[in-house]
Amino acid sequence: MENENIFLAIKAAVVGVAGAFTAAFGWIGWLVLAWVLCMVIDYITGSAAAMATGTWASAEARSGIWHKGGMVVIVVVAALADGVLGVVINTSSMPLPIEYTTLLCPVVLMWYILTELGSVAENATAMGAPVPPFLVKFLAAAKDKVEDLAPEEK
Repeated sequence: MENENIFLAIKAAVVGVAGAFTAAFGWIGWLVLAWVLCMVIDYITGSAAAMATGTWASAEARSGIWHKGGMVVIVVVAALADGVLGVVINTSSMPLPIEYTTLLCPVVLMWYILTELGSVAENATAMGAPVPPFLVKFLAAAKDKVEDLAPEEK
């Protein structure tokens, strides 16, 4: 009986934390959390793959961290651009039929998540794991679809 109470308390705590997180950050917070988790998994699997092949080097590991730091900067830039666009569109003297909340940041986050997942699949292959070809194709196709959301360059 006591184990059931502990289990219920744990479930209540998880639901409470998830609810508070969602209330504070909304659905985009979960997207950010997924991206951060993907970055951590990519770094760990990349290091493991390099160790498995005997090519691990601290300079390359630091380079990977700087690379991920640059990704954080780009996500912040996309979030700031969304904020500026929101202010401009929502406070325009010309009434618009839409309310702008966010667009750029979620698209950038989706692109980075798919990139990180593709890298994790590559790392798993380097570690000797069989990776289903359809998974690699799916990740590449999904990333291409996210890229198609951006306007064409001239």
